[in-house]
Amino acid sequence: MVSGFLMLAALSAPALAAGPIDCELRFSMSGWSAFYKHATGSGTVTCDNGQSMKVNISAKGGGLSFGKSEIDNGIGKFSEVYNIEDIIGGYATAEAHAGAGKSASARVVTKGPISLALSGKGRGWDLGVAFGNFIISKP
Repeated sequence: MVSGFLMLAALSAPALAAGPIDCELRFSMSGWSAFYKHATGSGTVTCDNGQSMKVNISAKGGGLSFGKSEIDNGIGKFSEVYNIEDIIGGYATAEAHAGAGKSASARVVTKGPISLALSGKGRGWDLGVAFGNFIISKP
């Protein structure tokens, strides 16, 4: 009986030891704002456990915001991901922004315990404050 318990404990130990995985989003997106802010794009999420997934992304919101922008070769780092499927969904976002010509951007968006730190370089012009959603979906 003891050997059966030890065998069961040994088999279930790896499942209990599973921790968060490191996942990264590489993306490009473009959009505009005139009180309402809207941007769309696409990217690929890759994780250190070998999983990867192509995704569509969009940012929607409102506020006092005006402009047009493009981000190429953006990078996002996820925290608290246990399965690549966890990254799908809507993330809350709030931002203040100002830029003209070439610019850089960084922000953190959250969905429950999952955070996504985004950064990228791009072009365009924008000014304002906006609140809304950053949405990751499957194509």
